[in-house]
Amino acid sequence: MLMPWMGFGGPTMPSIFSYQSAEVDWCEGNFERSAVIAEYYNTISNVSFFVLSPALLYLNRQYRQHRAVPMYVVSCLLFCVGIFSMYFHMTLSYVGQLLDELSILWTLAVAYSFWYPRVYFPRCIKTRKHFFWLSGITTVISTLMSFIKPAFNAYVLNCIAFHLLYLTWRELKKHVLIAMSLLYCCPLVIYFDVCYEMPSFKPKLEYWPSDSWPVVVPYVTLEEPHKQC
Repeated sequence: MLMPWMGFGGPTMPSIFSYQSAEVDWCEGNFERSAVIAEYYNTISNVSFFVLSPALLYLNRQYRQHRAVPMYVVSCLLFCVGIFSMYFHMTLSYVGQLLDELSILWTLAVAYSFWYPRVYFPRCIKTRKHFFWLSGITTVISTLMSFIKPAFNAYVLNCIAFHLLYLTWRELKKHVLIAMSLLYCCPLVIYFDVCYEMPSFKPKLEYWPSDSWPVVVPYVTLEEPHKQC
């Protein structure tokens, strides 16, 4: 006896690559501007990632000279987030949803591993290498669980987001408050990384094209502290 989804001419299981096979659908109307792009504006908006990634590398070039690996890896992952998010919003496919969410998860995990302040490590974690392993194992488990239950990834991302907000709140009590967005968060964590991990330098926030403009892009420059005579 054939099951309904096995019968000839009967209903079939939707392909994970098919348009609108994702478990979520955002508020933007589908296929209103294009016959091949489901969410036109959400798709086009991801072009900003392709500008953001090289901009972070260029503007923070002083920091990059001393911490090249974190900057290049995170920038590449941000570029991947842009590609996968664009694909997801263009197709609203199940595979697109997984790629979009997992790319964000891995970007946050890698940024965590490189830039999480050592002073906030759990007592059982003694070195940065141990923290890398903890973050890596947790991320791999979360990734595998996402294939079993995609909604699990959303809970993990929410936990990370809330913890980042808590950590940022703790740090911002010591420094000036700035706008909270992805473009501002990267220079922010770079700033604190210099404070904690590169004590021979003094970080300074600069703004491109000028701090007098209403909309600016922040970046970090490094100053060598004056030597005591």
